[in-house]
Amino acid sequence: MPETPPNYSGAQTYVTISQTATQTVEEASINGTLVWVKVSPRYGRPYYLIPSDGGNAFIRRDSLDTGLRVPNWVIFSW
Repeated sequence: MPETPPNYSGAQTYVTISQTATQTVEEASINGTLVWVKVSPRYGRPYYLIPSDGGNAFIRRDSLDTGLRVPNWVIFSW
């Protein structure tokens, strides 16, 4: 059974941006809980750090894309 998405109505959301000479770090939190961290190095591709289920470690992802791919078929062509 699919999990119901959380209801964020009335939630306090914050995005904190900090910059250094080598990178920009954006941290997003909802009601004080860290949701994701985006690290944008000065040179290179940005990546995301997502907290694990326990919240004590981070999982690196190159995008927030879920990887879900909807099949596309050509029905008509002329």
